[in-house]
Formats: sequence, C-alpha cells, structure tokens
Amino acid sequence: MATSLRNSNVEKLGEDVFDVLIVGGGINGAVAAAALAARGVRVALIDRGDYASGVSSHSSNLAWGGIKYLESHEYLLVNKLCKSRNRLMRAYPSTVKEIRFFTTIQKGFRFWPFFVFLGSVLYWLMGRCVTRAPRYISARAIEAAEPVVNTSNAAGGLEYSDCYLYDNDARFVFNFIRKSLNYGCIAANYVASLGANREGDTWVTRARDEISGKCFDIRSRIVINACGPYVDAQNGMSGEHTQYHHLFSKGVHLIVDRVTDNQRVLTFFASDGRLFFLIPMGPKTCIGTTDTQVEDPEVGVTDEDRDFVLENVNALLDLERPFSRADIIAERVAVRPLAMQGEGGEADWVQLSRKHVIEVNEATCHMSIFGGKLTDCLNVGDEVADWVAKLGIAVPQPDNNWFGEPGKELRDEFMLQARLMDLDELTDPSSSEPLSERFWRRYGESAFGLLERIREDESCVALLIENAEYTRCEIELAARREMIVTLEDFMRRRSKIEQVVRREDLANAPGLREACSILFADEAEMRLQQYLEGGR
Repeated sequence: MATSLRNSNVEKLGEDVFDVLIVGGGINGAVAAAALAARGVRVALIDRGDYASGVSSHSSNLAWGGIKYLESHEYLLVNKLCKSRNRLMRAYPSTVKEIRFFTTIQKGFRFWPFFVFLGSVLYWLMGRCVTRAPRYISARAIEAAEPVVNTSNAAGGLEYSDCYLYDNDARFVFNFIRKSLNYGCIAANYVASLGANREGDTWVTRARDEISGKCFDIRSRIVINACGPYVDAQNGMSGEHTQYHHLFSKGVHLIVDRVTDNQRVLTFFASDGRLFFLIPMGPKTCIGTTDTQVEDPEVGVTDEDRDFVLENVNALLDLERPFSRADIIAERVAVRPLAMQGEGGEADWVQLSRKHVIEVNEATCHMSIFGGKLTDCLNVGDEVADWVAKLGIAVPQPDNNWFGEPGKELRDEFMLQARLMDLDELTDPSSSEPLSERFWRRYGESAFGLLERIREDESCVALLIENAEYTRCEIELAARREMIVTLEDFMRRRSKIEQVVRREDLANAPGLREACSILFADEAEMRLQQYLEGGR
C-alpha cells in the first residue's frame, strides 16, 4: 500500500537522535536532505503536507539563468544562476532540457528590440555559450515563424535559449526526496512541526502526524527550517530571530489547450511590465504569470487573476477565438517567497530577485533557508552540507555525489533491454515520446524494475487514464515507493495528470477507480470520494 513506507518512517522519527531535522519538503528541504543523506549524515525530514505541495509545485517549470535580472544589473546573480542552470543540464539531461524562448517586443516598450537582443547575447556569453546562440527577429519574421503571435503592434523580437523541466516541478522535487530515502533519510509527509526547543545540545521538535493526530517528539542536533513561505512563522514557534524575512508575491498560471505545436516558449512583456510566458506542458500550454504583493502565503486564484492572464494572452496572440474562463483546464497558484533583510518593503519584480539566503544561528545550530528557486537548488544542497560540517556534525562521505541521473553506461543498458523486449512498440501511438525515454527520465535506475514487471505481465504497460501517459506498472511502482497518502498526491504532484486532463474528464475516467485500488487497496473508495469532493 502507498502509505506503508510513510507510516514506518513516522514510527522511526521518534526513536532516535538525528544529526539533522529538516522541516519542509519543498525544493530547499529536498535538496538539503539528499545532499546530507548521501554524505552519510543521519537526516530526518518532515512536511505538514505532501512533498512539494506548496511553492515547488506551482512554478513556471523553468530552469533559467535569470535573464530579467540583467535589467537590475545583478550580473553576479545572473552569472551564478547561469552556472547553476548549466550544472542542472549536465546532471539531468533527460529532465532539464534546452528550449527556445521566442520573444516579441511591442512598440513603445521601455527598450528597443535590438537593445534587448544585445542583452540576450550578453546572457548567452554569461551562460558560457552552452546553448544555441540568440538571434534577432523582425516583426515580419515573427509572423512567418509563429502565426499565432499577434504582430500588429510588434516592433521586433528575438529568440534565445534557456531550459525547462520536461516533467512537472513537483516530480523533480520528489526525486530528491526519493534519493535521500535511498541513502537512509527518514522522511515523512503529512507530519507537522509544532515548534522546537533547545535542550542542552539537542533540539526537541514537537511533531504531529496529520493523518492519525498523534503527537511525538523528534530529537536532532541541528534543525533546518526549509518551510518556504512559512519560514518566518516556523521560526516564531521555535523562538528563532533572523535578520532576513520574506515578502510574498503571488504568481498565477493557467493551463489551456495547446496554443502552438512548436516546442518553444512564447515570451512577451505583460501589461504590468513583467515577463509573460506561454510554456509547453505536454499536450497543453501553461500561461502566466501574475505578480501581486500579498501579506499572507495562503492564496487562491481570483477572477481578477484569471482575467489578467486571459486578457494578456488574448491581446498578444492572434486566435480564432479568444480564450475565456471556460477554456481553463487547471490552475497553479502560490506565492514567491522573496528574501529581504529587515522588516516590510515592496515586492518590486525588477528589484527583488529569487536569490536564496541561508541564515545560520551557530549558537543554537539552527538554519533558515530564505528565497530560492529550482535553478539554484544544487547550490542550496551543497551550502547546507558545508554548514552542517562547520557546525560540528561528522560527514562520513564528504565527496559522494548526491544528484544527477545515473551514468551513461546504465542508461545504455536500460535502453538495450527495452529495445530487446520491443518496449517502445507497446507505446500508445498518441504518446509524445517513446515509453523507454519516459520511464528512464522519471525513475532512473528504478526503471529496470518496470521492465521486469512488464516481462511478467505485458498487460501492465496499458494506460489506465486516457491522455495521462501513466501505465499500470508505474502506478504500482508509485504505490510501493512514492509515499502517496492522498489521490491528489499522485494526480497533481508525482504526476501532472490533473494539470493536463480536465477534472470532469478525470471523474468519469474508468481507470481512475482502478488506479485508486492499486494505490490504496481497501481505502480506495474512500480516497476516491475525498478527491472527487475536493478534499484530500
């Protein structure tokens, strides 16, 4: 059953003294856990919800070097982010892929199109020229290359390269959690921290199992607060005072039917002056984003948000029929936690970047991670590991690699086995890629187990839910290894099914009930009804 690993880990959390307890299972907490566990540190991780259920599952799915920060002259940050992006490309060639950004500049924009193009050349050079070179595009060439773009007010444009996540962001985050589990991390989702107290040289964190309601203590020498937008609130419960705090900027993306068959990101500047994207998401397109300062990290999508995104996309594209609210398949909304020194301030999208800050209280062995984004995640993991060593924790395997896909030899062996069993011949012809590539990208070395399962029973390669690109054997694997507590955990985060298939279509999908049976056994009907009713 999907929850067995999670439940056994909950029991283990109260049994020992850990070197490090990480509170928060978003991207910052996930990479910290993987970096530490792979180096031999005894690590525990808890999250009050599912892994990556907050900011880390509502991003633009981009791994980019921060070209927009050139405008605010943050050249060192851009240089760092470009290096981080290149590192991710090398480490995850199946997941972090180069993609072209096709940018249209409107007349009256604050910079001439050719000046923006020169900025993209500088960006390419700062990125060590590892991607395809940028090129300038005239308004007429934009119309010829991408007829869906409205060029009536276009002054010109450019095309440059960055990267995006082929699968969804939450899947990327979970793979770091899975890596940490492989190295002995004791991680559990749906376990909340109620605050922590320092007793001698040990932190005692009061925790609550959100499923059973049981409360217990977790003991650790170090606590890492990786709660994303809730870092300040968590520190308040533990009596930690920090120089940095978060400001919140709400970002909304809407998912609609595919706008163009060209596999590239259409980029514009929205009416509020910030970058506006149309990003490929399998058979759909993700459009946005908004930038609204809010006081509370608990946010939702309003009609005003929807109308802002729809009005911009309708103005920027030449569509046969304008998009309306009825065309929205799914929505993504979260706050961007922006690290800022001191209290108060205005979240100006030009002036405030997504840089991360790790603030350490050496006297109490407590860390707080502020800000951050997917592109910079490997730096966060390395910096956390360095700090843990500085705080006196033994690191038995300091040079062990903690990230990246398995090596080429293992990939070649997998592809050979898949080819010999004609795996790709079993692929649904409507799929956008071969099954072997999809298996390897999602599961790495664990994909060998999928081949073995298919050899036992070829029928388990069938898709259970139409247009979802998830096979029965993958759902069986998820039940064993991916700590799925609710159906939403699988439908929205371990996969992106809920974001590319309409909710009403999912409700009527014959395979949904079967998927529930695989994931939840005797609890299948209850979990299905909770999901359909909008709960867990």
